[in-house]
Amino acid sequence: MRLPCLLAGWLFVAASGAAQPPNVVIILADDLGYGDVGCFGAKKCRTPVLDRMAAEGMRFTSFYVAQAVCSASRAALMTGCYANRVGLAGALNHTSHEGIDPAEWLLPEMCRARGLATAAFGKWHLGTRPAFNPLRNGFDEFLGLPYSNDNSRYHPSLAAEMPPLPLLEGEKVIETDPDQSTFTRRFTERAVAFIEEHRKQPFFLYVPHVMPHVPIFASEKFKGKTGAGLYADVIAELDAACGDIFAALRRNGLDEHTLVIFFSDNGPFLSYGGHAGSPGPLREGKLTTFDGGVRVPCIMRWPGKIPPGRVCDEPVMAIDLLPTVAALVDGRMPEKKIDGKNILPLILGEPGAKSPHEALFFYAGDELQSVRMGRWKLHFAHPYLTVTTPVRDDGKPAGYGTLKPLSITQSGIEGIASRHGYGVKQIEESLFDLETDPGENTDVIAVHPDVAARMRKLAAGMRAELGDGLTGVRGRENRRAGEAP
Repeated sequence: MRLPCLLAGWLFVAASGAAQPPNVVIILADDLGYGDVGCFGAKKCRTPVLDRMAAEGMRFTSFYVAQAVCSASRAALMTGCYANRVGLAGALNHTSHEGIDPAEWLLPEMCRARGLATAAFGKWHLGTRPAFNPLRNGFDEFLGLPYSNDNSRYHPSLAAEMPPLPLLEGEKVIETDPDQSTFTRRFTERAVAFIEEHRKQPFFLYVPHVMPHVPIFASEKFKGKTGAGLYADVIAELDAACGDIFAALRRNGLDEHTLVIFFSDNGPFLSYGGHAGSPGPLREGKLTTFDGGVRVPCIMRWPGKIPPGRVCDEPVMAIDLLPTVAALVDGRMPEKKIDGKNILPLILGEPGAKSPHEALFFYAGDELQSVRMGRWKLHFAHPYLTVTTPVRDDGKPAGYGTLKPLSITQSGIEGIASRHGYGVKQIEESLFDLETDPGENTDVIAVHPDVAARMRKLAAGMRAELGDGLTGVRGRENRRAGEAP
């Protein structure tokens, strides 16, 4: 089964005239909305660097993440699996004893085994205990946070329960409660230094930025720069940071030997109003399985390999990046089952290339809530989070004055809604045609019962594998997350 990956990898080495694998850079924004990037139709934010990246590369307009929440999304990226397969649905915090299982074969481990230098600068969010540290899971270098930046004295309702926010260098805490306005600059400076240091060696560089996850901060250089508010300033700084990485690649003669991938870990945290992003034409945002939560802006660039100015609307997912990178670098695929597929033909703009997935599946926690098959999106009946009170512009969530001081360990949709100013609504089983209705507004299940029936059948297969809290089905292929004292 590895022959196509091996062949693709060697073809790339031969085509580039190089004796070593290409470099791979993944830049991950946190809670960036589909409508926050200029070339995706942003109205409030300006992103000239990312717009140029799209003009020189490919824009993916149906790129999805596995879950619309931080840890689950990152677990899927790193393992090539739906997060539920590896036991990491939801988001971890400072009390968590779980993390990414060290037995999983992660993207950086695969790259390092192939001889690439590896580094991560930003937010990890796959476990706080030493066994889950990035240095023990494939990375040579790490500077960043173990979890989200609101897991700190800045949390709008749980600040009193939070410990000082740790900044780690490797496994050592080097600062507590650092100046968050420096995060984008500091992580970018380390990324640039890493490129400089490894310009003669292939590398895998992962830059999971903290911003624009609330609380949002811009440095003094960018604060007030856009005139469109703090959120737009934060995005302008992230955009410029991408420009610094591109400049470093060009300066070191690596531009044509480096695949750069930019996307967001999930959609915008809508209840935070003026401090949140926009889903653009899509429905809802973070913490939901509507497209506003799981469809994210994605751009890929590789001069000489990816045709410039292309747009790909084939449905793909972040789980596809591990097998795709494995093909590029001739890396060893995981021995355990994964869900991702090699999407190299799409990335290269090959004529007639299609998504290798018959369907993509979207969980919220342990609930299989929706499925996308081609142009169609089927939602099963489920409760979902939505903003039901006026939003604010001060960094506090909607309905902040009515929030209950809940324990950080409380789980469930009602607890999440209370902590972050959401309300809860119910959607019944509904079918949407995303080609004509990207906002998932008009239910057409009565018009296309055959399509819905086919999608139900596909969902039943996934339920049998990974379970479903909505229907009470227990999966037979779920693996456990790692656990540490």
